Amino acid sequence: MSGSLADADRARYVLRLADTSLILAQQLGAWIGHAPALEEDLGLANVALDLLGQGRLLLTYAGELEGRGRDEDALAFLREPADFVNLALAEQPNGDFGQTVMRQLLLDAWQIELFEALERSCDERLAQIAAKAVKETRYHLRYSSGWVVRLGDGTAESHERARQALERLWPYTAELFDADPLEEAIAAAGMGPHAAELAPRWRARIQDVLTEATLTLPPPASFRWYGKRGQHGEHLGHLLAQMQILQRTYPGARW
Repeated sequence: MSGSLADADRARYVLRLADTSLILAQQLGAWIGHAPALEEDLGLANVALDLLGQGRLLLTYAGELEGRGRDEDALAFLREPADFVNLALAEQPNGDFGQTVMRQLLLDAWQIELFEALERSCDERLAQIAAKAVKETRYHLRYSSGWVVRLGDGTAESHERARQALERLWPYTAELFDADPLEEAIAAAGMGPHAAELAPRWRARIQDVLTEATLTLPPPASFRWYGKRGQHGEHLGHLLAQMQILQRTYPGARW
């Protein structure tokens, strides 16, 4: 268990992790049938399925912790955009293939550090979920880093697209390591790591990949959106409109 943490705080924290995986899975799923090659259709689909599985486990646990009778489906399909607490980086649009794999790299490197830390959580259920997720995330990182290197160290056009993607997405990485009172409490209770503790290893991983890709680590940038606090841009609303349409149109529908 997690010290003196209230179940509502534990649920909110788990929901942050769940929403990030769920939204990222939905984004990647949009590439199926549209990727540059059939092999990449399959690669992105496999990553999306892993993330969806993580999201489902975490959503189920969050629902149990909050004690309001909401299961994974209710949490995924019946919440409004402002109720989602995913990282803003996860909801950024796919753009071209270079932007998608760059977004994936930045989040994969963060999730590796996060899940490895969560394996040591005092919350046994969360530690078990993390132990499964970290194995999958190691594959995700190999996939995304391999593509960033191929694009960055490829043609002049692929290098430029990778550079532009990195510069566009970089400001959103500030949220990954900016702890708020909830994360401070989670860390103090031993349920999860302090957000800032993950930054040095994450940055080292990213630097290694960018060096091989002949790309330069951008300088720190200002950041406005904090998705984990329910502050979102317009992209999340469009994504949820597509993801939730069946359940919203036919409440309680079952296959």
